[in-house]
Amino acid sequence: MQFLSDNAAAVHPRVWDAMRAADAADAPYDGDRLSHRLDDAFGELFGRECAAIWVATGTAANCLALATLVQPHGGVVCHSEAHIEMDEGGAPGFYLHGAKLILAGGEGAKLDPGTIRTAIDPIRDDVHQVQPHAISVTQASEYGLCYRPDELAAIAGLARERGLGLHVDGARFANAVAFLGCSAAAAAGPADALSFGCIKNGAMSAEAVVFFDPAAADLARYRRKRAGHLQSKGRFLAAQVLAMIEDGLWLDNARAANTAAREIAAACGDRLMHPVEANELFVRLTEQERTVLRAQGFGFYDWGRDAARFVTAWNSDPNAVSALARAISGL
Repeated sequence: MQFLSDNAAAVHPRVWDAMRAADAADAPYDGDRLSHRLDDAFGELFGRECAAIWVATGTAANCLALATLVQPHGGVVCHSEAHIEMDEGGAPGFYLHGAKLILAGGEGAKLDPGTIRTAIDPIRDDVHQVQPHAISVTQASEYGLCYRPDELAAIAGLARERGLGLHVDGARFANAVAFLGCSAAAAAGPADALSFGCIKNGAMSAEAVVFFDPAAADLARYRRKRAGHLQSKGRFLAAQVLAMIEDGLWLDNARAANTAAREIAAACGDRLMHPVEANELFVRLTEQERTVLRAQGFGFYDWGRDAARFVTAWNSDPNAVSALARAISGL
């Protein structure tokens, strides 16, 4: 009964079907008909002009997006627990050729204008300090909390005031949109670039980087090649992304994962460390209680000394979800 990560979830059958349908001769790299459809598909989804490219990993998506916004001598403001800081093995520094991450605080791994100013005001216009070039937020955050449109608007306002780019790490963007019940555009806010997650949500090996300035996408295409991410059979990546977004599969899958998380959350009571707004649960559990749950067949990650993280997915077994809820309730 698997609750380790939505990365471990199965590939959705419609994604497999799309990849099989793409298994025919076409132009190599990103010259195929499917890759050419991405800009229009995302333009329709966000209701504004944009350009999108496929990459194979979320790490590459984040770093290639940020590389268009940040010079090597600059910095990216992000939360101290952001994925780009904690879980990408120094990839931002590698892809951005030495640009620094400037860490800020905030409850639930969310930034706000106040915490951003606390991080950047003391170093403003100091040639001896790395200056910020962009802000990166995670939607939903590393603790599964969602930025409301007004929160993103406030951060974007600060970014415009300071001349900074705004990037959204959307590894679980679909889960955020499903929770917020708003449009994709509202959940992304006035961002310059968005890493649109697919792999955690039913794809196999494709993520999208969406640029709301098509000129930035032109630059990113060169960086993608230099980074070794221009795959020769790119139509298979484009097929996965299109299968996710063109008929609403991305939202259907996210709603299923979020519903499963809410069922478990209802059994956790005051054990919850954070509100459950997407598909991650952070639950206070002693070592003994975690041992009891694992003995019953539940897979999950420890989270520090006295807590655990559970992640639901688009295909979480309803019987396993109910069993976990009962097991936690019965501790």
